[in-house]
Amino acid sequence: QVQLVESGGGLVQAGGSLRLSCAASGSISSIARMGWYRQAPGNQRELVAVISGSTTTYADSVKGRFAISRDNAKNTVYLQMNSLKPEDTAVYFCNFLVISRGTSGTYWGQGTQVTVSS
Repeated sequence: QVQLVESGGGLVQAGGSLRLSCAASGSISSIARMGWYRQAPGNQRELVAVISGSTTTYADSVKGRFAISRDNAKNTVYLQMNSLKPEDTAVYFCNFLVISRGTSGTYWGQGTQVTVSS
């Protein structure tokens, strides 16, 4: 079994910054892909950023403001969020594609609230 634990959410004023972290533990051989998604009230969950190897992909709405990075030794992914806007307010979820004992599985974090005030 694999567990993901997120941290770093909170309340920030528009223009401010936050850094989210998500660490995985459990039976892990490798992590093929790490990503961040978000869900605002009344909206579907949407992709924010994904990192696979050294390749990163961002939603258009966060390009140039957010940066995703990973520490393979710690099985951890980070999301540095700068120039935050009120429309970035959402619950942020990490998502890992984990390789373990010859099989793969997708795991989600519990979610962390990010609130940006205007």
